[in-house]
Amino acid sequence: MTTRTTPPFRADHVGSLLRPAELLRARETLTGDALREAEDAAIRDVVRKQRDAGLRSATDGEFRRASWHMDFIYQLDGIGQAADEQITVRFHNQQGDIEFTPAALRVHDRIRLSEPIFADDFAFLRDTVGEGVVPKLTIPSPSMVHYRGGPASIDPGVYPDVEEFWRDLSAAYAEQVRRIGALGCTYLQFDDTSLAYLNDPSQRAELAERGDDAEHLHLRYIKQINAALAAKPAGMTITTHMCRGNFRSSWVASGGYDFVAEALFNELNVDGFFLEFDDERSGGFEPLRFVPPGKMVVLGLVTTKRGELESKDALKRRIDEAAKFVDLDQLCLSPQCGFSSTVEGNELTEEQQFAKLRLIVETAEEVWG
Repeated sequence: MTTRTTPPFRADHVGSLLRPAELLRARETLTGDALREAEDAAIRDVVRKQRDAGLRSATDGEFRRASWHMDFIYQLDGIGQAADEQITVRFHNQQGDIEFTPAALRVHDRIRLSEPIFADDFAFLRDTVGEGVVPKLTIPSPSMVHYRGGPASIDPGVYPDVEEFWRDLSAAYAEQVRRIGALGCTYLQFDDTSLAYLNDPSQRAELAERGDDAEHLHLRYIKQINAALAAKPAGMTITTHMCRGNFRSSWVASGGYDFVAEALFNELNVDGFFLEFDDERSGGFEPLRFVPPGKMVVLGLVTTKRGELESKDALKRRIDEAAKFVDLDQLCLSPQCGFSSTVEGNELTEEQQFAKLRLIVETAEEVWG
């Protein structure tokens, strides 16, 4: 097996990490510069812990965010919250269902990017990671702007032609990619639940009911992501992460990647795919047969939804199963999702979180060297 000197690495992770208790307290009591200083201290510590775990990439844990996606999306010009309207997202877990009711999204003006989003956050991470560790920035895919709100969220007075909406959205993302690259970002990840949700027939039925072409929406999303990446900076690795929902150890959708696989793996112009494969909800590895040479697949075999530590031997057996459909040299290992997609976090301890990351590093070393 070849040693990977560029991301994604043989042992990698998705992005978000559990917020430490002192940071949660700071978010409740501090504002402005005082809160920023508390976040800085927490990020320095969690970067050190990622390095100590043996990881070759590090994120800021998304410690400055309340949500993995909306903190970014609301900073795009022309997008805001609908103050008098909420949406309901039903999450599932082994004990039952829980509901997440965020404010609805509205596209009220032309979408633009005035300033690069998370620029200061990335610059701090870049200057913190130290030699030998690559700083990784995670942002939501452009698909999430549309999937979250749907056609009803787009003001027809602003965008009488929906093609103009798509052009502006991809152009804003392209500018974000360019400007974050100018700050030295060489590892950027587009987080995208939509392309995983679309594998679930019940999700496609909901989209059809609201007026979307649910059977072909993944093709539109692939097209718009590609437009956003068409002029990506030389030397920048871009991956996408696709899971089926992650909120307080619960999920939204089920089903394998079969529905989107052929178009996704062959047409989406990213360097690697972080895929969720932690349990039966995710289906089998058969869709990986569509992955072309040169593309990397990061197998999300370690769950972030429970604290119990996986068996190293079981992980190796599952890697062997995946290698029946895509070359072993194109595979890497990671958790199936972040540990804290929202500020609330999943139901495990920080100690369990880092035990899982160390397990990933050790397993990857034994499999790939």
